[in-house]
Formats: sequence, structure tokens, C-alpha cells
Amino acid sequence: MVIKAATLLAAESSPLMPHKYELVVGIFAFLVVFLVVGKLLVPRIQKTLAERTDAIEGGIKRAEEAQAEAQALQKRYQEQLEEARREAARLREEAREQAAQIKAELREEAQAEARRLVEAAHAQIEADRQAAFAQLRAEIGRLSTELAGRIVGESLEDEVRQSRIVDRFLDELENSNAQAVR
Repeated sequence: MVIKAATLLAAESSPLMPHKYELVVGIFAFLVVFLVVGKLLVPRIQKTLAERTDAIEGGIKRAEEAQAEAQALQKRYQEQLEEARREAARLREEAREQAAQIKAELREEAQAEARRLVEAAHAQIEADRQAAFAQLRAEIGRLSTELAGRIVGESLEDEVRQSRIVDRFLDELENSNAQAVR
């Protein structure tokens, strides 16, 4: 009993063991705080946590939607880019075909113009040759008539007569040249 009393006395004066009234007050205060926290603060905390959870989940959902939209936009952009590339290739090919067609048309026009110029030059040359031949014939006729007049000693100024003599002389000259060429 002495040991019990000493233990009890030591227990009552121990700094680790509170007094009974302190224990009752502490338990009562704990219950009041627990009830206040449980009734007032826990619902508010749970509401705030639920709002944050909704916000986070909504943010994740919005992020997923934004990511899906971004992927759809990227896919659409890639399709448009590919379409633009095909269109550009088609336009380049059309331009090449048009360039080849224009080149061929210009070549044909240039060849036609060259032929026209050559034909015009030939016609001009022929006209010049004919004019020169006529001028030469007239000059030869005049000189022939003058020379014949000097040889014969009489004037051959009569135009008709002169023209017949010159024409006959030139025809004979052409015939002799034609026979010599054959």
C-alpha cells in the first residue's frame, strides 16, 4: 500500500499526468472545437475542395477539348497545305503547257513572218529585176538605134520603127541566149 500510495502520490504530482479537472475541461474544449470545426468549417472546406475539384476537372476537360480542337485545326491546316501544294503543282504544269503553246505559236508566227518577208523580198527582187530589165532594154534600144543610125547614116528617130527594130533585135538576142544555155 505504501507503494501504491507513493505511486499515486507520484502520479498526482507528475508533470506528465494532468489533473482530472484539466482532463475534463480539455475533453470538453476538444468536443466544442470538434463540433464547431465539424459543423461549420468542414462543410466549407468540402465545398471549397469540391469547387477546386470541379475547376481542376473542368480545366482538364477544357484542356482536352482545346487539345482536340488544336489537333483538328492542325489536321485541317495540313489538308489545306496539301491542297495548296497540289494546286500550285497544277498551276505550274498549266503554266508550262501554256508556255510551250505560246512558244509554238510564236515560232509559227515567226516562221510565217519569215516566209512572208522572203516572199516579199523575192517579189521585190523580181519586180526590181523586171524594172531593170525594162530599163536596160530601153537603154539598149536607144543605144542600138543610135548606133544603127550612125552605121546606116540615116536617122532612125521614128518611135514606132525604132521600137519594132529594138524589140526584134532583143527577141533574137534572147532566143540566141536561150539556145546557148541549152
